[in-house]
Amino acid sequence: MFSFTSVTFPPISTLTPYIVSAVIFLIFLEQLRYLIKKRHVPGPPLVLPFLGNAISLVRNPTKFWEEQSSFSKKLGFSTNYIIGRFILFIRDTELSHLIFANVRPDAFMLIGHPFGKKLFGDHNMIYMFGQSHKDLRRRIAPNFTPRALSTYSDIQQRIILKHFKNWESLASRGDNNSLSFRLLVRDMNLETSQTVMVGPYLNREAQESFRVDYNLFNVGLMKLPVDLPGFAFRNARLAVDRLVETLGGCTKRSKSRMGRDNEEPICLVDFWMQETIKEIAAAEAAGEATPSHTSDAEIGGYLFDFLFAAQDASTSSLLWAVTLLDSHPDVLAKVRAEVSAVWSPESGKLINVEQIRELKYTQAVAREVIRYRAPATLVPHIAVRDFPLTESYTIPKGTIVFPSVYESSFQGFTEPDRFDPDRFSDERQEDQLFKRNFLAFGAGPHQCVGQRYALNHLVLFISMFVMIFDFKRDQTDGCDDIVYNPTICPKDGCTVFLSRRCSELQNLDLE
Repeated sequence: MFSFTSVTFPPISTLTPYIVSAVIFLIFLEQLRYLIKKRHVPGPPLVLPFLGNAISLVRNPTKFWEEQSSFSKKLGFSTNYIIGRFILFIRDTELSHLIFANVRPDAFMLIGHPFGKKLFGDHNMIYMFGQSHKDLRRRIAPNFTPRALSTYSDIQQRIILKHFKNWESLASRGDNNSLSFRLLVRDMNLETSQTVMVGPYLNREAQESFRVDYNLFNVGLMKLPVDLPGFAFRNARLAVDRLVETLGGCTKRSKSRMGRDNEEPICLVDFWMQETIKEIAAAEAAGEATPSHTSDAEIGGYLFDFLFAAQDASTSSLLWAVTLLDSHPDVLAKVRAEVSAVWSPESGKLINVEQIRELKYTQAVAREVIRYRAPATLVPHIAVRDFPLTESYTIPKGTIVFPSVYESSFQGFTEPDRFDPDRFSDERQEDQLFKRNFLAFGAGPHQCVGQRYALNHLVLFISMFVMIFDFKRDQTDGCDDIVYNPTICPKDGCTVFLSRRCSELQNLDLE
């Protein structure tokens, strides 16, 4: 026989004071840890328990980072707290260079997003360091040779023109022909990135699925990192897995094609696989293991990294180019004069590499757009050890550090708050004089490998857009204010009145 003695628990009302006391104690410890790490550095004196300032960051990132910049004016850096993570915002260019220069396993890790590793996965290039990272960048080099960039240029122009035709059609409907460009430009850039990177290896159905998944990813970037079913962050993480799998399949098909004799590369993955296949074959012939970073799955992950780096930053730059050309008619007139001297839509030809080189002023405009409105304003890192930032302050281990490339763009340059493409002219050469302040493409071992591609895309878009269209911004209060989506763009999505200025666009068929 067994006997059971019932256990009587005290009523919840008697436990309430202890629970409240425990919560208050945890809040006290949290605030104390924040203040110890903060020390004398400017920043919020107290933070919301457990969440910190995550809600204000998600609700209005523009205001959040403006306040961090304001806090940092005295020392060049400031503090805050987001969901249990102490953060440091760096405004000063030289202090930012200290972070970029010390990206290695014993100082800082580039993370791309405060919760990027969970979102992007371990495959991402930004988490690589040392010799492994150098080896991968060496293998990527053939993707951005002059020959490769020339191949991409043709693809870029054909897709730009295709979308221009669609934009003209949309603008011609109804009495109010204004268009909000943000989603239109994003779709154009997504198709451009897909086609440049994996060309014929995505069919139409896969392209549509790709577009949907990439949108889920974009939305999740700006939401709280709640990794539960139904939340945007979880949807984004799963979308990344599908995107990487799709790109891995494209890699496999490219390897098969480029393994045949006399096949010429027609997209980025082809240029990559052309050399990769040779390296794999050489290893097999020598009886060695398959080289690292050459599997379909790995390369699919790296292709996603390229897509992420190119897609949203490029969309931001194109939107600001339209906005700034509209507000600076003198710059617009000079661009049109330069482009018309070397190329015309009526020629029936694409802009070639030699003509791109001749567009010196247009290239200066592109660089000034990127300086004036650096698309990826912040480059988050995490401190993997205590790091002495200044004589009086050491960054605590585990801190998320945000060097601001946007703030650096307004330091050093002559009249930095003025949009002035001539600063990049051969006469003034501010790109050389203030090279350390031009950080839009990063610095150090993780500096953007595709910056020449990005600049070419912006130059081609500007050149074709100003020659094919007349345009005028639909000016409203605050329309040019900065918002994060996730890179920065005009608040109204760059709303424009559009009309054709060249010959019949629908019949234009560039070859």
